[in-house]
Amino acid sequence: MKVEDIKKICVIGAGNMGHQISVCCALAGYKVSCTDISQEMLDKAEAFAKKWLPERVSKGKLKQEKADMAMANLSFTTSLEEAAGDADYVIEAAVEKMDIKRKLFADLDRITPPHAILATNSSFIVSSEVAYSTKRPDKVCNMHFFNPALVMKLVEVVQGAHTSPETAQITMDLTAKLGKTGVLLKKEIYGFLVNRILAALNSEAMFLADMGIATPEEIDIAVTNALGHPMGPFKLVDFTGIDLAYYIGMERYQNTRDPKDKPSPLIVEKYSKGEYGVKSKKGFYTYE
Repeated sequence: MKVEDIKKICVIGAGNMGHQISVCCALAGYKVSCTDISQEMLDKAEAFAKKWLPERVSKGKLKQEKADMAMANLSFTTSLEEAAGDADYVIEAAVEKMDIKRKLFADLDRITPPHAILATNSSFIVSSEVAYSTKRPDKVCNMHFFNPALVMKLVEVVQGAHTSPETAQITMDLTAKLGKTGVLLKKEIYGFLVNRILAALNSEAMFLADMGIATPEEIDIAVTNALGHPMGPFKLVDFTGIDLAYYIGMERYQNTRDPKDKPSPLIVEKYSKGEYGVKSKKGFYTYE
């Protein structure tokens, strides 16, 4: 298979990442079926597309014809069979829980055509953790977009030992077709490139706040003004999701049993209160 053979993309998960990846793929001319177990999430995803695309047109950032094409390319369904049954490429953007991902990839292996590539958008979990739930590990890889996917240019493609060179190259080619800049990792490593670097900074920021050295707001002010980051680590985790940070930390700790891999006490506190950040209107900051 070559990238030119990809006509339909299935995106699994209609959350913050999934619905933006879906729109991104639709804008590139692909037929896209976005699927989720929650009809409410799918309704929100469709509402986002119907609002965002006209806004881009009104701002002169997008031609009306391209917006119309993208909307026509998009479909939303709770049926995994309907979404993935004729897909040439699948991008999984479901919750960061290993058992859910492994079951999902086993289902996808059964449902999708034999030629289909199955990629995970996981921000930390390497694809070898799910590849052997399928009979096609050579067609499984990481394709990691950054949030917000419609704005951020970088995509990390990770070629595990199980991933064929063809799968890695097609994924890099697809990244370019989507108007993104791809980096290819030749070996698997937990957290990939950007998140490993970011995790080191975030871990220290959380430690400083947990110890009462400074408040989250003060740490964000220091990072943005001294290091030139567009937003500080606490505002960033509000946008990416405090629940996601909690799941990733717990998944990591369950694998390593190293106490330093546990989520920060501040993250645990916010998670237990249901304060997930932007998605819940409250995290380290309050959002209207």
